Amino acid sequence: MKENKIIDKVESIVKPAVEELGYELYYVEYVVEEGEKYLRIYIDKTQGINLSDCEKVSRKISSLLDEYDPIEEHYMLEVSSPGIERGLFTDKHLLRYLNSQVNVSLINEAIKKTGSLVSFDDEEVTLSMGDEKEKIKRENISRINLKGDF
Repeated sequence: MKENKIIDKVESIVKPAVEELGYELYYVEYVVEEGEKYLRIYIDKTQGINLSDCEKVSRKISSLLDEYDPIEEHYMLEVSSPGIERGLFTDKHLLRYLNSQVNVSLINEAIKKTGSLVSFDDEEVTLSMGDEKEKIKRENISRINLKGDF
């Protein structure tokens, strides 16, 4: 898929710069929304992310992206925090947030499953919901997010 190649290229370009500035490259996505293309770079650090962090990283990686030009078409660059209800996109994210409360959105269902993320493998994610555990096939999951406590 073309988007995966773009994301891999962008990650290889920006990750060293993001880490040099003292941040973690949390996730990169390249999406089309309402006809516009967006390159979103999510950064993180233990103390959290504020607007000046995003500006600092944006300035640094914007010049690198201009220099290496990994995306041929016009796009909007956004640098952001993954947020309190951050998406768990990779196995690394799932591992980091084991035993945390998550919301799981299923591909063909409007309802969300909510529970504690107790395990996962290549095939399934297991949630604990009180006294019950539910295994959910990963192929049926559209999104997993941390459940924010407000």
